[in-house]
Amino acid sequence: MIGHIPGVKIGSKFVNRRALHDAGVHRGLMQGIGAKGESIVLSGGYVDDVDKGDVIVYTGQGGRSRDSGRQVKDQELTRGNAALARHHREGNPIRVSRGGDLDSPYAPNYGYRYDGLYRIDEVWEVKGRDGFKVYRFRLVRLEGQPPIGELEHD
Repeated sequence: MIGHIPGVKIGSKFVNRRALHDAGVHRGLMQGIGAKGESIVLSGGYVDDVDKGDVIVYTGQGGRSRDSGRQVKDQELTRGNAALARHHREGNPIRVSRGGDLDSPYAPNYGYRYDGLYRIDEVWEVKGRDGFKVYRFRLVRLEGQPPIGELEHD
């Protein structure tokens, strides 16, 4: 489903990824990009991510070592990356949730929080910090939502 999930308010908290999944906010228990690219979770997984609250520069999926968490090969424009690129072209909004492990002043202190809808206004590829190609997605928060700074952090 694209857009808000009926009955889930912006700022809703979830104890874990299972609860986020079960509520339909973000489908998938491990991936940062939802099953069809309709949502993302910021949880500190990629060193190249930038969280400025209303603007996010999100790193695509793939190429990371499960052991070290470092980028070990180039990302490809497939799976979730291709889905996000498609949503960019089509102008579809993306649901964004933040996790308590995220090193950001906008993150909740624990669990996960649904932070509303963002649009992807730019997609590009670049050599990431670890020296491999990554896809970057610049997301901008849609107007008319509660200010990100007013959402609960505990």
